[in-house]
Amino acid sequence: MKKALSAKNLWEAAPRPVRAAAGALLRAVPLPWLFGRRFRAVRRFVDDAQFWSVEQIRQYQLERLRDVVALAYRRTKHYRRAFSAVGFEPGDLRSLTDFSALPTIDRFTLQGHLDDMLTVAPQQAHVDFVSTGGSSGRPLHFYINAERSAIEFAYLTDSWSRVGFRPGDTLAVLRGRVVSPAAGGLQHEYDPLLRHHYYSTFHMTDEQMARYVEHIRSIGRCFLHAYPSSAFRLARFLRRSGIPAPRNIRAVIAESEIVFPEQRDEVERVFACRYFSCYGHTEKLIFAAECEHSTCEHVSPTYGYCELLDEDGRPVTQPGQSGELVGTGFINTAVPFIRYRTGDYARLVSLRCDACDRNHMVLTDIRGHRTQELLVAADGSRFSWTALNMHDDTFVRVRQFQIYQDTPGRAVLRIVPAGPIDDAEKRKILRQLAPKLEGRLELTIEVCDDIALTARGKTTYVDQRIPPDDGCDADARGVLVGAGQTCAAGEGD
Repeated sequence: MKKALSAKNLWEAAPRPVRAAAGALLRAVPLPWLFGRRFRAVRRFVDDAQFWSVEQIRQYQLERLRDVVALAYRRTKHYRRAFSAVGFEPGDLRSLTDFSALPTIDRFTLQGHLDDMLTVAPQQAHVDFVSTGGSSGRPLHFYINAERSAIEFAYLTDSWSRVGFRPGDTLAVLRGRVVSPAAGGLQHEYDPLLRHHYYSTFHMTDEQMARYVEHIRSIGRCFLHAYPSSAFRLARFLRRSGIPAPRNIRAVIAESEIVFPEQRDEVERVFACRYFSCYGHTEKLIFAAECEHSTCEHVSPTYGYCELLDEDGRPVTQPGQSGELVGTGFINTAVPFIRYRTGDYARLVSLRCDACDRNHMVLTDIRGHRTQELLVAADGSRFSWTALNMHDDTFVRVRQFQIYQDTPGRAVLRIVPAGPIDDAEKRKILRQLAPKLEGRLELTIEVCDDIALTARGKTTYVDQRIPPDDGCDADARGVLVGAGQTCAAGEGD
């Protein structure tokens, strides 16, 4: 059954002249109205709920968990079996403490029992099939509600308001989007509806970065929305070249990779504004964002139910202790994620922030999700592998993958197939990755039986063998070596 494209996908698929004309016509319409009723309702709810009392939060979470548990028990074979195995029925959930009696699940649970975890027919129009690489190098595929984007964007923009962002503000974006070059060769596209200026993270040469900066300088008050590695590389370029940073950037919003303190310090020094980060994932279970008053992450209690568990599966309650983030989502009803072990780790700061008066779990040192492993293009420029992470069916027949590189401009995509894989499937993988590479990185596929794990049981996405002094400029060496060392030592801490 062919599904209708969402309004978001239709807009992004429209030719550039069509989007330009529509953007001109709709320019006077406030963006919250263009984003739709659901976005506006969720924004109002999130804005009100962020300062709820502890009692209000607990009651809301208990009600939502009861809904999720009842739905899963009623409509899925997997959860009915899992609950019965521990003698649990939905009516037994009388308090948040009772919830800990349920078993945890992980990505292997999804991989082995996805069909038995569905609450709806997967071909329905309001359900999407998505994929994520996660933190272990093993692609995860599942189904999720199609309307999730409006909900998540409401949470994101609400958190960005802590650094002055308002829906409708201009974004300068360096986040892996495939960009068609504009007239004159600038790697830039403009979305007139969203007011987003997209710059290519695949072409961060000195020449292009200088042009990016001059263009950003011309777009007025804006926010830089970037991968941490991209923001850091741009900052290092500006400092090295002596080009002043654009002063119209009000804050740097950095997401989708681990944020390292030295990178934050460098970006804030160069751009002379706040560096702000959020935590989330494709599974839509846990959302956390920094406070106005610190770099600690506040977990939103209405986005999903977050647990921090030690290695014995017990709740972490003492400030300073670390544990694994375990989430139960409130957004995805197509495939309920109940007590899902994310493989990400964090350190508990407190259960309340006195600085902002929010009764939120406060975390720091979140580690384990996407690391900043870099690839080297044929021209010597660097880009993060994160930009190649696909959310479609590219890796649907792949159990695990890794990119090996020992030559600038060339790399080997190592894959561990989930079953028999033929040349046609290999060609499809390369074909779907090609638009993001534009010939700057030549990929070949190597089928493997296994990919070696780190000492902490994880897989690095990039096995980078190019020496730091082999065609790398100073700032690229700093990112390449720093990211590799930090990730090797810090995964799972």
